[in-house]
Amino acid sequence: MAPAPSEFHHTSNTVCVMDASGYLGSTLVHRLLQRGCIVHAAVQNHGLGDWKLNKLCGDDNKKLKIFNADPFDYLSIVEALRGCSGLFYTFEPPQDQTTYDEFTAEEEVRAAHNVLEACAQTETIDKVVFTSSATAIFWRDDHSSDFDERHWSDVNFCRKYKLWYGLAKTLAEKTAWALAMDRGLNMVSINGGLLMSPDLSIKNPYLKGAAEMYEDGVFVTVDINFLVDSHICVFEDVSSYGRYLCFNSVVNHPEDAFKLASMLTPSAPSLPPSSYEQETRIIQPRISCKKLNKLMMEFESRSQR
Repeated sequence: MAPAPSEFHHTSNTVCVMDASGYLGSTLVHRLLQRGCIVHAAVQNHGLGDWKLNKLCGDDNKKLKIFNADPFDYLSIVEALRGCSGLFYTFEPPQDQTTYDEFTAEEEVRAAHNVLEACAQTETIDKVVFTSSATAIFWRDDHSSDFDERHWSDVNFCRKYKLWYGLAKTLAEKTAWALAMDRGLNMVSINGGLLMSPDLSIKNPYLKGAAEMYEDGVFVTVDINFLVDSHICVFEDVSSYGRYLCFNSVVNHPEDAFKLASMLTPSAPSLPPSSYEQETRIIQPRISCKKLNKLMMEFESRSQR
């Protein structure tokens, strides 16, 4: 369900995407250019990011400006944001960092603080779309109710079970919200499920605790088109507010779980074990993205009038 083109309700049609060199960021850049925006693409790995974005955007790159913006370098963030009406922010860990740990969580919090502070000092910024994760919502002991945007993962629970990815996303998002409220910034967050990217592997830190997610009915995934459409929808829709859970699939059947496992580990057997054939239990989903779906339907309806 792609949002139909509509007029931006912002001071300008110039927006910043950070980090623009990742799968989500580069796809966002491409889609925003198609919608007529001037895009400041902020990349960390200058050079490689330029090549990827220019190749992806083709003839649209007349409206594309690439910045080398390190989320730990405040001045480089300010430079990338200059003249922009909005920011799409997602944190990509350094290329040489192969694992998520407690140090990564601290880095992500520091980066979120720097970026939101820079937004607060940029007078033209009307709205920030902060990419978070569903793992900032469902990691906790108390499962007495279903999960939606009102819930937060328990940081002590994450530390106890070494769920560093969930810890990083929870702390970074809380930091961003605290700063946005203190500085009067208009911010919305997208709490996405597991992104089904071409390079998805078993090493993806989101997958720590996958079996528990499955059993709890909260193992959700999202494809790139739905995720990008959701980001653009909450940015353009003036009625958007708060947090939005974002997913378009729930892994809640043994066959679904086996298909995903086979994709993540290509060397695994091509046929499911007999236990999969015997197991027909469908896990009841305990997580909802009704808030986002409602917004996207209303947004599309208004845009088509």
